[in-house]
Amino acid sequence: MAERRLFGTDGVRGVANLEPMTGDTVMKLGMAVAARLRQAGRHTRIVIGKDTRLSGYMFETALASGIVSMGADVWLTGPLPTPGIAFITASMRCDAGVVISASHNPYEDNGIKLFARDGYKLPDEVEAEIETLMRSPTLESQRALSGDIGYSRKIEDSRGRYVVYCKATFPADLTLDGLTVVVDGAHGAGYRVGPSVFEELGAKVIAIHCHPDGKNINDKAGALSPDAMCAEVRKHGAQVGVALDGDADRLVLCDEKGEVVDGDAVMALCATRMLDEGRLSKRTLVSTVMSNIGLERAIRHAGGTLVRTQVGDRYVVEEMRKHGYNLGGEQSGHLVFLDHATTGDGIVAALRVLAIMVREGRPLSELARVMTRTPQVLVNVKVDRKRPLDELADVLGMIKAVESELGDDGRVLVRYSGTEAKARVMIEGPDQARIQEQADTIAAALVTACRT
Repeated sequence: MAERRLFGTDGVRGVANLEPMTGDTVMKLGMAVAARLRQAGRHTRIVIGKDTRLSGYMFETALASGIVSMGADVWLTGPLPTPGIAFITASMRCDAGVVISASHNPYEDNGIKLFARDGYKLPDEVEAEIETLMRSPTLESQRALSGDIGYSRKIEDSRGRYVVYCKATFPADLTLDGLTVVVDGAHGAGYRVGPSVFEELGAKVIAIHCHPDGKNINDKAGALSPDAMCAEVRKHGAQVGVALDGDADRLVLCDEKGEVVDGDAVMALCATRMLDEGRLSKRTLVSTVMSNIGLERAIRHAGGTLVRTQVGDRYVVEEMRKHGYNLGGEQSGHLVFLDHATTGDGIVAALRVLAIMVREGRPLSELARVMTRTPQVLVNVKVDRKRPLDELADVLGMIKAVESELGDDGRVLVRYSGTEAKARVMIEGPDQARIQEQADTIAAALVTACRT
């Protein structure tokens, strides 16, 4: 397979207006996408959607220019959640979908994610081929003749289409009547559709962080900063809080007491119900190496199996498709219900939990007890460069010492972020204070070892 230098674990990402996220590079990316995905005898159509970042306008224009210059047509959705763009791509039988978003990152960053015509993210090898095309001297020669240039149009009702799609995943015999739901839109792509879905299903919605200005996306808001949501739930006596991230493909909940319920707890809740009902394919849940040991124990106790993948929802989905599984996700809140969606969808995931709450008539605080969490710490540190871990003898020695001390009662995971210049140290074990001390020590050693 060709080398992937531009694409990380979740597309291309970087600081807006600095390489690789410049107008010139993104325009060339649009050209390469159109050239790679077009098919003989078929007019190529590509959907472009975005979140609410200021730089989204620049990249939307650059992408569209590159795509139409190759003779393909562009359909623009405007601000729409990542899963909404995947849905539109598949439902309109387009050849690809492009999402302009840096997900949970601050507004200064932006990124590009690609979906194939079936609504699933492009595999690594296709992204590598697109990179190769971008560097190829023959790309420019593939431009369309002046009479064959494509056009760019807006899909006027894309938001409404996605709202209808989300509501259709909620059981037809249930409503949200009588429930108060706090929805934190993170000033991001879900700022309109999120509140609309829950309100149209009958809930009283209290919407917060739903006023994007181009620079406030994810700013002390949304899934990475759930404290405001939790406070609003307590203030209004709501039954649940729903926090989305910048592109609304991930979810963090809080219960009626204002306590956070993360992706692991949601997976445990939904997977055990699906096991009981015989709807969990092959009695298997897919998650990543980051998920808490408590999730694995809860699934095993319910008679199921947990399969782990490397970090990244794309790898969770690849494992699910490869083996025919239908539920997977990440602790961070990327939750994939393949019976309903092709990628992580924060709104759809929230509706699955709300359906259980309504049908069983039980509060989320009680339902979330389905798993007992093992103490876990995660330390993120910025690094100057990502040196291969197998070259860092001192760090490896520290990791082995901690693993020896923990034995079967815990585990250690050290990795680099696929989207940022960061290293992540995760440790699980019986003593919270001790594992925090161990994680801080390893993280500090990593920073030192990775200095330029």
